[in-house]
Amino acid sequence: MAENPVFERATRFLSALRHCQVLGMRVHSASSEGLTVILPYSPQIVGNPQTGVIHGGALTSLMDTACGMATLCVLPEFEVCPTLDLRIDYMHAAEPHKDVYGFAQCYRVTTDVIFARGFAYQDDPEQPIAHVVGTFMRMGKGIKGTKGFGGVIAGALTGVAK
Repeated sequence: MAENPVFERATRFLSALRHCQVLGMRVHSASSEGLTVILPYSPQIVGNPQTGVIHGGALTSLMDTACGMATLCVLPEFEVCPTLDLRIDYMHAAEPHKDVYGFAQCYRVTTDVIFARGFAYQDDPEQPIAHVVGTFMRMGKGIKGTKGFGGVIAGALTGVAK
């Protein structure tokens, strides 16, 4: 039996997302209360080469991914849940040369939509870089998408390619 099945499911899911692999994201923690994803600092995500500040698009990707993956924490089985809406309020720029953590949790689950919220931070969760709220559409257990998409995602979650 898995010691933390939510963490393992989140890690497998993240490994199936190519843009997350390119950005070097990894799961820091995951439970029924929410999850935290790490975006490691790298020159490839810098938006301003003179200051070394991380590009807002990289932070948006982190938070969209964290909120979307938070659905894994509240659903008993995997469902494809694409982003319907995402709002990010940036509080201040991330400090250069430091990793960014994205925490997200689901606060309401309906038959059609999941509501999530979270925040990005570096050293101190009490000093967030950004706050986020998002909604995600529940498409059901039967994975829908382009041919082959379902097998890739389901295989990542079960460890068996389809």
